[in-house]
Amino acid sequence: MQCEKCQSEKATVFLTQIIQGKMHKVDLCESCAKEMGVTNTSTFSLADLLIKTEAERQKQSTNQTRVCPHCGFTQEDLSKTGRVGCGHCYEVFSDVLAEALKDMQRSSQHVGKIPNSFIRSQTSADRRKVLEESLELAVKQEKYEEAATLRDQLKIFKGG
Repeated sequence: MQCEKCQSEKATVFLTQIIQGKMHKVDLCESCAKEMGVTNTSTFSLADLLIKTEAERQKQSTNQTRVCPHCGFTQEDLSKTGRVGCGHCYEVFSDVLAEALKDMQRSSQHVGKIPNSFIRSQTSADRRKVLEESLELAVKQEKYEEAATLRDQLKIFKGG
């Protein structure tokens, strides 16, 4: 098995990380592992390494160096640092970054979490809206007993 970085030496360092149930593997030779700081665990970041190796694969496949017209950051800089130079770099290197994100996460779109308090307030707002619409319909249909019950429920719901 060859080193994913230099593509010439035999891989002797095998890194595996499981992110959200998906396994990511990186195979490196001894010299590339030392160069990337893999042997120094205090500075090693597998996420940065994955971005670097994916960026290098993209660079090798296209054989052309792209440059951000705003900051001068190159694809080579991206592969060395694992970071972009400015906000416009995200557009210039979008394909490289999208592939790296897909390798690290389930997708390139961030979904995030919804706070419980927001869910409760949305549920309350939805319930109030349903009660108000039901009340309006009951009044239109001249179902006054049902309308009175809905009005009372709305009063309790609104807290007064």
